[in-house]
Amino acid sequence: MNEVLNISCYKFVPLPDAEALRALLHERATAAALKGTILLAHEGINMFLAGPAAAVHGFVDALRTDPRFADLAPKESWSSTVPFRKMLVKVKREIIRMDHPAIQPSAGRAPAVTPATLHRWLTQGHDDAGRPVVTLDTRNAFEVDEGTFDNAIDWRIDKFTEFPPALRAHKAELADKTVVSFCTGGIRCEKAAILMREEGLTHVYQLEGGILKYFEETDGAHYHGGCFVFDERRTLAADLSAGTLRNAPENAIDK
Repeated sequence: MNEVLNISCYKFVPLPDAEALRALLHERATAAALKGTILLAHEGINMFLAGPAAAVHGFVDALRTDPRFADLAPKESWSSTVPFRKMLVKVKREIIRMDHPAIQPSAGRAPAVTPATLHRWLTQGHDDAGRPVVTLDTRNAFEVDEGTFDNAIDWRIDKFTEFPPALRAHKAELADKTVVSFCTGGIRCEKAAILMREEGLTHVYQLEGGILKYFEETDGAHYHGGCFVFDERRTLAADLSAGTLRNAPENAIDK
């Protein structure tokens, strides 16, 4: 029986007190017997947690009392066991490393499309203005190999810091198309969409909530395979159940 609640959540918001938050959140999570990873940086928070539902919800509710986190909306899935071995809270330079400091999502996001909108666009073969739609996978190559959207663009990057030069090498191929960037939960495609707009691409969107939200809110059509996740479940199927790992290596969640 699946009694363990797993959540993933991020928010780009200035956190000048990241180091103090690290100690506070580690104490709270440990007291609640939660396991997982929380990354903090001056640009925001990125977390993956698991435990009894009441404990997880209590932790999130306490976090929301800080006005900076009041609108946190974690993505949820369930498992029979806790897929993490320990509780880690780390302060990093970026919650998802891009090595492009001009990209500051907290100062303004690129437009987003809901999972339902992307599902409709892919079904009809174009966006609402009649432009062809392409999906751009911003994840690492080994993640893409576990599953992705049908005909998604995949530049075979090995880490997210390779995305900016890959974009510049392929930018001309995206002109005059509607580009929807996507990733596991939304964090990478949010930075990617901002960069694409700064590079002069006009019709660019990010998939709100990433693949996990697409699985949660649609029937999963137009996506094949599973979604790699950075815990011991390794992949999730379209119904958010643990899938079957094919060939992905161990990897850090902020790579």
